[in-house]
Amino acid sequence: MSNLGHVFPGGPAVTVESAQSIVTKFSVGSMDNNVYVITCRQTGTRLLVDAADDAARILEVLDGDNPTTVVTTHRHWDHVRALTAIVSETGAISLAHPDDAEEIPVVTATVRDGDVITCGDLGIEVVHLVGHTPGSIALCLGDSVGPTRLFTGDSLFPGGTGKVANRTDFLSLITDVETKLFDRFDDATIVHPGHGDDTTLGAERPHLPQWRARGWLPYGPNRTS
Repeated sequence: MSNLGHVFPGGPAVTVESAQSIVTKFSVGSMDNNVYVITCRQTGTRLLVDAADDAARILEVLDGDNPTTVVTTHRHWDHVRALTAIVSETGAISLAHPDDAEEIPVVTATVRDGDVITCGDLGIEVVHLVGHTPGSIALCLGDSVGPTRLFTGDSLFPGGTGKVANRTDFLSLITDVETKLFDRFDDATIVHPGHGDDTTLGAERPHLPQWRARGWLPYGPNRTS
């Protein structure tokens, strides 16, 4: 099974393994935020995506096997509530894009489009997607055998792009999503969003013209948070 299925706050974590990595997903907080743990199978090194909330739950899932790095996909409050506690408890470095870094509680270093974050033997590429926030990023985890995985924060969901403030931001985000994700990666690529269930680029690709045509609406259908 390549996707990770449905999770909910207080529910169990789910895990999928490949030849090179182990990916764990669970949900925390009142906004039903997904938290992801990426583990290198060869070295055991771990990376955490979005310390969103409930530090105690995150530490419970980590079970003493702490990450060396925490990456924040964007600056919104619901994605950073446990960041300070997790960094303090684990000693992990905290990474984010410079365009969002000033509004994130603790950032050790910044990453930009095309940078590769090392997690043991894994290389995780940063993809800058401007629109939901100025510094929103996705993370690309490749695999020599299994599908590529994209951790998209609030920039891409099943059914559309993330919430934006205006038409200019929508056009920026839909263009970045089209050119940097859909034009580059194949249909088998799995999308792990910041909230809700997984999808694939193949499942979403036929709807791209509809997303662009419907444009920006202040109260939907663009996803919130």
